[in-house]
Amino acid sequence: MTLDVRRLTLDVRHLTWQKPETQNPKLETNMATEIEHKYLVKNDSFLNRTEQVIHIRQGYLSHSRQCTVRVRVTDQHAYVTIKGHGNGLSRPEFEYEIPLSDGEQLLSMSQNRIVVKDRHIVTDHGNRWEVDVYHGVLEGLMTAELEVPSEEYTYPLPDFVGRDVTGDSSYSNASLSRLDSPPAQA
Repeated sequence: MTLDVRRLTLDVRHLTWQKPETQNPKLETNMATEIEHKYLVKNDSFLNRTEQVIHIRQGYLSHSRQCTVRVRVTDQHAYVTIKGHGNGLSRPEFEYEIPLSDGEQLLSMSQNRIVVKDRHIVTDHGNRWEVDVYHGVLEGLMTAELEVPSEEYTYPLPDFVGRDVTGDSSYSNASLSRLDSPPAQA
């Protein structure tokens, strides 16, 4: 799927999307849903189990109660993600890969509120955990996220997982982008 960034207009008050002439009916009928659990990380035992590390820089172009628009740049890819307000663990999420140069330009529009982190991919009991180690003003903060197929899905917690912060908006990356130091991890 591609995103025609020439037809995407973003500012802090409005998000508008002009559909291309040729529409894909699948895009109109299937809404992507993210179901995710988030935890603080209590130790670095995940390091010896890391399968891949992805360096991430991300910024927020718009953040409101209704939706958040994020741009994320890795070493080789860039994405625009639109996350809606959800209920419980679920919320609508739409992510589109964009050219890396466009991602860099959009990242520069995020008013220097950029989250920098290394994402460690760790598999535990068949589950793919994303452990984020933050840098810059958030140095010292580590979180672990697990996307699950349903809200009823159960899973064992790896030994590096600490307090559950799922639903705690102070640990959302959009909120973290506005901080000058990591939140208290008590």
